[in-house]
Amino acid sequence: MKTAIVILNWNGRSMMERYLPSVVEFSRGEAEVIIADNASTDGSVAWLHAQYPRLRVIPLDRNYGFAEGYNRALRQVESEYYVLLNSDVEVTHHWLTPLIEEMDAHEDIAACQPKLLSMADRDAFEYAGASGGFLDRYGYPFCRGRIFDTVEDDNGQYDNNEEILWATGACMMIRARDYWEAGGLDGRFFAHNEEIDLCWRLHRMGKRIFCFPESFVYHVGGGTLPKSNPRKTFLNFRNNLTMLWKNLPEDELRHVMRVRWFLDYLAAFQTLIMNGNWGDCKAIFSARRAFRRWRHEFERMPETAVPAAPENTGRMADCTQDGRKKYAVLWQYYAKGRRHFSTLSD
Repeated sequence: MKTAIVILNWNGRSMMERYLPSVVEFSRGEAEVIIADNASTDGSVAWLHAQYPRLRVIPLDRNYGFAEGYNRALRQVESEYYVLLNSDVEVTHHWLTPLIEEMDAHEDIAACQPKLLSMADRDAFEYAGASGGFLDRYGYPFCRGRIFDTVEDDNGQYDNNEEILWATGACMMIRARDYWEAGGLDGRFFAHNEEIDLCWRLHRMGKRIFCFPESFVYHVGGGTLPKSNPRKTFLNFRNNLTMLWKNLPEDELRHVMRVRWFLDYLAAFQTLIMNGNWGDCKAIFSARRAFRRWRHEFERMPETAVPAAPENTGRMADCTQDGRKKYAVLWQYYAKGRRHFSTLSD
């Protein structure tokens, strides 16, 4: 079919039991539903064969993580559009139609996402993607509807279609040819920040990313690792620094990395002193060491990748040429007390 929904599963049988029925029911006739399994040990594959014998299952020989798992699975899928969908997402009636229609109408849109709402509080945005993602000048990700740990209620304030810098990997539709032209997800990341890195590369290639809130889904979040987890902290810091190394323009690289050196170590000590969390503190130190060891293994995005004006002018307000917001979201949040996306300004 034209659209393939690919759910990457790792020991997520309980999530699929709850949420796969909605995907099958509300995607019928519009997309093929495929499960790629990262060598689960919880009986996921046997359950799928028994309960959904008509669904295609792509078994992988070991747990490759989110990034490489999807690369290996998608190489075996032929469709115009991929939908990367977490196993802990409940979709809604008519969710696919707006995404497909917008992608069909705009060839320069490489990827898009629906509005993500919280399964726990269905009137609030969900942390992982809310209503579309951005980066600040120092590489900190945030969303329309979520800045750091402040998650807004959904009162329709971000229901307009909006060009964004990154779409959430929890539910992302992406054009297959653009996925592979950009090199796919960076498998070395394993998990966390990999979709931001991919979308940033696409943006620098002159492609556009959107949130179309007419489509909305509900996300559990934290289904693989809990929010406060040293492994998750390590992956987030290491991969975020690596993403900056790969994608920052040459004239900003040294400055941003110096600022991040200070801010990362400040975050580590704050985690230890204020929260007494030695595990996360140690994870930040380990992440910076890991980044220093492997950064030269990554090619940097060519400076010529960003299209010249006028094609790349005025596409996103308050943004640098490479797509980051010009302001520092830490300063906006902590110094100016601006906790909602709509209050941020340069």
